[in-house]
Amino acid sequence: MFSHLVLGANDIEATRQFYDAALGALGYEPGMVLVEGEKLLYQGNGGMLLITKPRDGKPATAANGGTIGLTAASDEAVDNFHAAGLANGGSDEGAPGPRDAIPGSYAAYLRDPTGNKLVAWRAPA
Repeated sequence: MFSHLVLGANDIEATRQFYDAALGALGYEPGMVLVEGEKLLYQGNGGMLLITKPRDGKPATAANGGTIGLTAASDEAVDNFHAAGLANGGSDEGAPGPRDAIPGSYAAYLRDPTGNKLVAWRAPA
């Protein structure tokens, strides 16, 4: 359904470290740094994630109530996503485990260095 998502970031290098590690744990390639270090681009599954310094020059902030969902192939991939994100500047927003909201699913939540919330989840079988 979506062609791309765009997130703001204040520190592109810290953000690259986080996303390369967390998305790498889910099987994605490292991001491409574009426009003299002002943007990061991740591609996969027919879509793009673009992370950029805000065009208006103001600080980037996280969306209140917003979450970016990422598909994981297994519980182990969810665990690896969470561990890699924490080890690379992310903060815990929900440890890996089963989720009651969707019976049979398994997920973990992180915040990136800017505060954007992500979840990696394995759908019910």
